[in-house]
Amino acid sequence: MEKLQCGQIIKSKAGRDQGKVFIIIEMDDEYVYLVDGNLRRLENPKKKKQKHVQPTHIIIETIKNKIEKAEKLTNADIRKEMIVYQKDPENRKEVE
Repeated sequence: MEKLQCGQIIKSKAGRDQGKVFIIIEMDDEYVYLVDGNLRRLENPKKKKQKHVQPTHIIIETIKNKIEKAEKLTNADIRKEMIVYQKDPENRKEVE
């Protein structure tokens, strides 16, 4: 499995949210915690097994930096970045 990281865009492969796009905000050995800023907010992230997500090669640097620096991250930040990604998915840094 590809290496996952915070701030990365993923697609759900299984469950009732199959096919939806999320951003990883937290990880542990087996699970990732996902948000989209609308239905899945920072207060209640989706806990999903890593094997049930399909990673993209896209990382949202502003989100990643806020998580790494423990800065305040809001649902509005998440929504804004998701809108930008959905309008132009190629306008993001690729994972190496």
